[in-house]
Order: sequence, then C-alpha cells, then structure tokens
Amino acid sequence: MESFTPWIEKYRPHKLSEVIGHEEITKRLEALVKTKNIPHLLLVGPPGCGKTTSILAMAYELFGDSLQECFLELNASDERGIDVVRKKMKDFARSVPLANTSFKIIFLDEADNLTSDAQQALRRTMEKYASNTRFILSANYSSRIIEPIQSRCAVFRFSKLSESEIREIVKKIAKQESLTIDEEAVKAIEYISEGDARKAINCLQGAASLSGKITEKEIYKISSRARPKEVSEMIETAMKGKFTTARNLLDKLMIEYGMNGEDVIDQIYKEVIQLNIPDEKKVKIIDKIGEYDFRMIEGAQERIQLEALLAQLSIL
Repeated sequence: MESFTPWIEKYRPHKLSEVIGHEEITKRLEALVKTKNIPHLLLVGPPGCGKTTSILAMAYELFGDSLQECFLELNASDERGIDVVRKKMKDFARSVPLANTSFKIIFLDEADNLTSDAQQALRRTMEKYASNTRFILSANYSSRIIEPIQSRCAVFRFSKLSESEIREIVKKIAKQESLTIDEEAVKAIEYISEGDARKAINCLQGAASLSGKITEKEIYKISSRARPKEVSEMIETAMKGKFTTARNLLDKLMIEYGMNGEDVIDQIYKEVIQLNIPDEKKVKIIDKIGEYDFRMIEGAQERIQLEALLAQLSIL
C-alpha cells in the first residue's frame, strides 16, 4: 500500500528556481548560494507565503546529500524555551560541518514564538558560533523579534502570494495529479486561500479525495466556506429591511457549510468591500462589523451577535 504524503511535502521545491512567487527574494538567495557567503537571515511574512520553502530549497542546493548533517530545523512553536538555545542549538553549532561549505545552518521556524529569555540567549549564541554556523529565523511578525537579533540579520520581507501565483500552483499540482478542475473551482481556491499556498494546496487535496473532477461546489464544501454571492445576498437582503429572510440565509450558511461566527463575519467584511454602495455606507457597516467581531472575540454568543449585526444592517 502506498504511504500517504501531504501534497505540501510532496510538491515542495528542491531548487530556488522552482519556488513560485517572490522572484526578487529568490534571486538574492540564489546569489548567496552561488558565492556560499550567507549571513544570518530573518524572513518575515504572513503564513503560507513561502518562507520555509525558500530556505529548505536553499539548503538542498547548498548541502545536497549532506543536508541531514549540516541543516537543523527547529520550530519555536514546539520548542520555545531557553533550554533549546542552550542545549540543542549549541550542541549542533559546536560540531564541524561535513559538507563542502565552511558553515552549517540552524533554521528556527516561527521564531516570533520564542520567549524573551530564549531570544536573549540566542543573540549571544549567534555571535559565538558565527564562524561555522548561520542562523536563519522566520517569523510572521518582526515586532516580536528583539532588536538585537534583528540587527544581526539580513531581513527578507515576504508578501502574500498573488491570485495568479496561487493559480499557477493549483494548475501545476492538478496537472501532475491528473485532476480535472474547472475555472470556477480555481477561482474559489484563490478566494479561500487569501494568498496562503498551504490553504490552497490542502483545499485542493481535500477536494481531490472526494472526486477526480473538482468543481466549485466541492471546494466550498471541503473548506467550510460559503460562496461569495450567498454572503452578498444575505447582506443585501438585510439592507433592504428583510430581517427574517436574511436570518434564514444566515441559518443556511451556518448549518449547510458548518461555519462558525468568526468565519461568517470575516466573509461579511470581505463582501461589504465589494458592494456597489456609497463609501459613506460602507464605513458605517464596517464600523458595526468591527464592533460585533470584538464582542465575539471577547466571548459573546456568536449567533446572537450575528443576528444583531443583521438587525443593524436593516436599520442602516
């Protein structure tokens, strides 16, 4: 029986030239690989934009078959205390690299989850072992990395992937997996992923497990998201003063798609921006959306808050 491999791992590029998006950053990384002159690096950007993929591709090109001996990957979400810096990193940094490079790499993923004490210990470790070890950190928020570490690193800032780049990834995988995917389904993945390649690939793999022919309906079903036009219909119905009808449409979204309150309010926000109404009205609606989103985050009953938001739209 063939072992199951998540498509995120199966289609992870092993060369920087294969990475989709961020051409300027990958060119700079390729130049560093060519000269084998790599400083400490800090990669900053939203989830699923290619930070980890780029570094792993760079490590494959640098170390080849010696990857296991010369590359240590740690995730700060799991190992975030000072002991990791003092033990694991120091033990790895002390040893001599076995590849044809003069240094090894320690890659610390999600470094913004490191405790303050661990970050303070890390900055000294980075200095002490700089001769034979390069530290590469990735983070979603640079503000959570202390300034002394930032000043020791060359900073690479990643942005979300564009819709055309998400489309390229989806089409490439669909072709290699011999999937039939229609244009509406591709657009649905672009909408759901919001520039996150992980979301896009997982959504595609989930839909492919149901059928080799992927349609828009399967994409929304597997992702527990509603079609944009259904959310727009609910908003417009409420704005016409038809509260009961809008409430019934809300029932359909939450029961049929299994959406929670935060998912619904997030989609309402996205669709309000697209509505063909004066900006003055949009401002008032977004103000109300922010208020009810805050209430739900603070623990208020989500169903009551969503119906109250629809009531506010009816009044507006």
